[in-house]
Amino acid sequence: MIPAPRAAPLISTDRVKKSNIVTTWAKRQSEVREAQKLRYEVFTDDMGAILPTHIPGFDIDDFDEYCEHLLVRDRETWQVIGTCRVLTPAQAQLAGRTYIEGEFDLSPLQPLREHMAELGRSCVHKDYRNGMVIRALSKALISFMILKKLSYLIGCVSIPMNMSLASNKRVCSGDVAASIWRQVRDRHMVETHYQVRPRFPLPVDCLDQSLKIDPPPLLKGYLRLGAKVLGKPAWDPHFNTADLPMLLQITDLPSRYRKHFLR
Repeated sequence: MIPAPRAAPLISTDRVKKSNIVTTWAKRQSEVREAQKLRYEVFTDDMGAILPTHIPGFDIDDFDEYCEHLLVRDRETWQVIGTCRVLTPAQAQLAGRTYIEGEFDLSPLQPLREHMAELGRSCVHKDYRNGMVIRALSKALISFMILKKLSYLIGCVSIPMNMSLASNKRVCSGDVAASIWRQVRDRHMVETHYQVRPRFPLPVDCLDQSLKIDPPPLLKGYLRLGAKVLGKPAWDPHFNTADLPMLLQITDLPSRYRKHFLR
């Protein structure tokens, strides 16, 4: 068993600049463990997830061994401050399916599978959620897709279902998720023939969709890159989240991001 990496001291967020952000792909299991430790901290402490794991304090599942793991580090402490994993089409065949298929019927996306990778377990340390880490993740992911000649990236944006504060009132987070769904469904949906169905749908039609809620930073980041929403959110009982399925096509990247990522 590989021991847990020793935690590095945090530094003040206002000292973290772009030059202090480093992206790397995990090459050793010890590096994957660092990502799994951060995932556990974010998902359990921030989102209230109840995660089954055979190593306490680490988020580990059967898909990890098939995925490439992207790490964002603080150069000064070398601490992992952001991470995500990528399941390529070839590795998805070895795994038997993608993770997201446990939540959605992906039959409409069958024609895309040969060139479609799955993005999952994206998270950022709570002290570094200033946009730079998400941009670093995005740039590395787009570069990876181009290198591997992949055209599509599929994944979910998770909206926590614990109690949230909105408009100075306590509200059910189901209403929060439904209101975010209302904001994106009219402007950012994929074509009808690509839309997918959740296996455990969040009952958005029975919830309040009128709340003025700012979408999560990850969702806003996806939308800025030209990603589309694939369908209604699913409810994930293990993570206690409403999950919005997303699809990004490389050719849909706005010109300003294309120049930034591809230069």
